[in-house]
Amino acid sequence: MDSPDTDVLTVEEVAELLKIPRSSVYKLAQEGRIPGQKVGRHWRFYRPVLLQWIAGEVSFDRRRPGPEKVEFT
Repeated sequence: MDSPDTDVLTVEEVAELLKIPRSSVYKLAQEGRIPGQKVGRHWRFYRPVLLQWIAGEVSFDRRRPGPEKVEFT
């Protein structure tokens, strides 16, 4: 289905590339600590950006701050 040299990676491919468990890839992605995009129910990662991130050439941290406090006065 996918060619081995495609630029769009799945969670499984990222886990293999980084040599970490799939669960760690999911956690990093959900926390916004790894460059990726959720497409429907699936995470996808762009290989060139991921390789730059690994090399430290780009910083990425899209952690979502906690909910803002809303005060009603």
